[in-house]
Amino acid sequence: MNAPRLLRRLVALLVTVLIVHAAAFLLVRGTRGGPFDGERELHPEVRAALDARFGLDRPLVEQYWSALSGLLRGDFGPSLRYRDTPVKQILADALPVSLGIGGGALLLALLLGVPLGLWAARRGGWAEAAALGAGTALLAVPGFVLAGVLVLIFSFRLGWLPPAGLGGLRHALLPCLSLGLPLAAQVLRLVHASAREILGGPAVRAARARGLSDGHILRRHVLRPALVPAAAFLGPAAAAALTGSLVVEQVFGLPGLGTHFVQAALHRDYTLALGATVLFTALLGLCTLAADLLIAKLDPRAEGLS
Repeated sequence: MNAPRLLRRLVALLVTVLIVHAAAFLLVRGTRGGPFDGERELHPEVRAALDARFGLDRPLVEQYWSALSGLLRGDFGPSLRYRDTPVKQILADALPVSLGIGGGALLLALLLGVPLGLWAARRGGWAEAAALGAGTALLAVPGFVLAGVLVLIFSFRLGWLPPAGLGGLRHALLPCLSLGLPLAAQVLRLVHASAREILGGPAVRAARARGLSDGHILRRHVLRPALVPAAAFLGPAAAAALTGSLVVEQVFGLPGLGTHFVQAALHRDYTLALGATVLFTALLGLCTLAADLLIAKLDPRAEGLS
């Protein structure tokens, strides 16, 4: 991807972030209720003081321009639920948790999905049917069910892994498996479909006629083009995995971005909800851009079509 095209993509990403920020601001402010509503009604003077402190008593247009100027400075203001705690600090503390779990899930998806997809396409028969059947089953199982089954087997029955909480590698394995196995199933199916088409093409038939081994054919003629659809899928999938799955973070008690986003929505924490939404949008755009760069590297013909 040349420099002008890359610059246009980055400008488009900036415009997208601004549009999403405006839409999210209108949505969170348009919902009924507020961050200080609860079972016990606050005294009017206390409520007025809180609204004045966080700028909620100003006109909506002024609030939006204040939020927009904060976005341009990289400052979303204080959280309305976690008083006196900046939103950027909450996101900075939560991001490494989600990045660690999501990165491990993506690595697991590639390490399992790519070899199994190539193996199933090359072997055919019962091996192909078994691999595709297992992948379909993983895709059909809801995330909370898969996480619960993994906890039941590896934590409660076998006692090998802790069921929840933060810690070292042992604490991260079950969340990574819960996120990574469905991604691996999708990568397997994409790589398998692409590899099957390539293996039946004239280039592979010519290579076999020259006496080249199956391993050489897979490495030189099949692997790179078979990875193109998987790379296209991993762009948005990577953003979703890196920001953490809501279900997985809830099941395993992880203080990641997904957990904070849910809490912000439940408690009408406007600033935290805006910050999490903008961060997810930025990560989605960057991951999609990285996927396009990878596709151009794997298949230079695709760059001219993008």
